[in-house]
Amino acid sequence: MDAYLTATFQNLPLPILILVILGSILVLGKAADVLVDEAVSISARSGVPKMIIGATIISLGTTLPEVSVSVLSALEGNPGIALGNAVGSIICDTGLILGIAILISPPDIDKRLVNRQGWIQVGAGFLLVFAALPFSNLSKVFETGGRIEQGIGFVFLVLLAFYIYLSIRWSRNKPGDLEAGIDDTTEYNDSPIYVVLFKLIVAITLVILSSKVLIPSVQETAIRLSIPESIIGATLVAFGTSLPELVTAIQASRRGHSELAVGNIIGADILNVLFVAGASAAVTKQGLEAPKNFFMFYFPAMLIVLILFRLGIHFSKDKIRRPFGVFLLFIYVVATVAGYFFKG
Repeated sequence: MDAYLTATFQNLPLPILILVILGSILVLGKAADVLVDEAVSISARSGVPKMIIGATIISLGTTLPEVSVSVLSALEGNPGIALGNAVGSIICDTGLILGIAILISPPDIDKRLVNRQGWIQVGAGFLLVFAALPFSNLSKVFETGGRIEQGIGFVFLVLLAFYIYLSIRWSRNKPGDLEAGIDDTTEYNDSPIYVVLFKLIVAITLVILSSKVLIPSVQETAIRLSIPESIIGATLVAFGTSLPELVTAIQASRRGHSELAVGNIIGADILNVLFVAGASAAVTKQGLEAPKNFFMFYFPAMLIVLILFRLGIHFSKDKIRRPFGVFLLFIYVVATVAGYFFKG
């Protein structure tokens, strides 16, 4: 199938290729949205509290497109897209999506909860950079780049399981923090369980198939435009696979539950490191290569966005104000435009 798709895309005009990319991205976003809804329904039927669903399944579900695209990219020998998607999604989630959510409805925040998760968010970003450093040749990191080894990928996945365990414990210790963020108007019992399971399977299938179409179309477009795959992965693909977070943030903010958007984005950033980068590195013997332009631009841009978000939370009182949302959007635009011009 992969060889057939590659050959097909090589014969398509560039405008059609771009339409294929956009269509794949839209299907990815919608399929992940359905996946989250059905996962929430199944969890609610099983008696799991809504707060635990919001702390774990929502973030896991909305991160699935990043995982699917990045893992398949790594398996097909395209680490630039795999790692670029993880790093670019963090920049997109924290800058663009949170900025939009804050502008729509400035969220009230529980400083204790946001600080606890937020420090893990920043720590995950630094952990990703630290794991990619070539410690045997640090002086030439800006010339040769680095690599996230396969063993480190498995370590990330173990840390992912530990993070989910902690999230469940924290949610049980302080009920009500996330419960308000789940749409109380959702009907969980209208459809028979076999219908819910069928929708879940279809959504997962669409996510995988869309990813299989998206990867070769992005590769071919990058080749024709002479753009490095890592830049494509960190911008266009990262934005596309972040659509579930964007949709969730907009819907939650419009309904007055923007706290869910903040919590979901923080969780998604953590999962982009532990789940997306971790799984992508773990499935390949050579791990994930981190090209030199990641150390020169994308890693610093990611850390700057995360640190600025932390500072914004620190200086906020009980609510994140709209000017800070504008600031986050500005940082995202600057990083994205700079990324297109930066060739490393």
